Amino acid sequence: MSLTTVNDATYLDHISDGGVTVIDFTAVWCPPCKTLLPILEELSTEYAGKVNILKVDCDDSPEAASAFGVMSMPTVLVLHRGEPVEKLVGLRPKSVYQSVLSRYIG
Repeated sequence: MSLTTVNDATYLDHISDGGVTVIDFTAVWCPPCKTLLPILEELSTEYAGKVNILKVDCDDSPEAASAFGVMSMPTVLVLHRGEPVEKLVGLRPKSVYQSVLSRYIG
């Protein structure tokens, strides 16, 4: 499974009201973002059917980034039932993302 790329016009359509959504705020020029991408792709496979993982390019979609107060990249936002519950700024080990997701997956 891969990440769903969304933009200013489409990101709200992909946020799950009943489950967990992860939004990766990224940019093509960001080296830590490139390192994070394979981690999120692995998580997408591991949590298939349980977590919806989205990718937003902040350069192409500044409104989405602004709506969630994203100031630097990478920023990973975790939403539970459509509401923001966690914000991870900067590159973290895969285990940190797994730990956060385990709090919200029943």
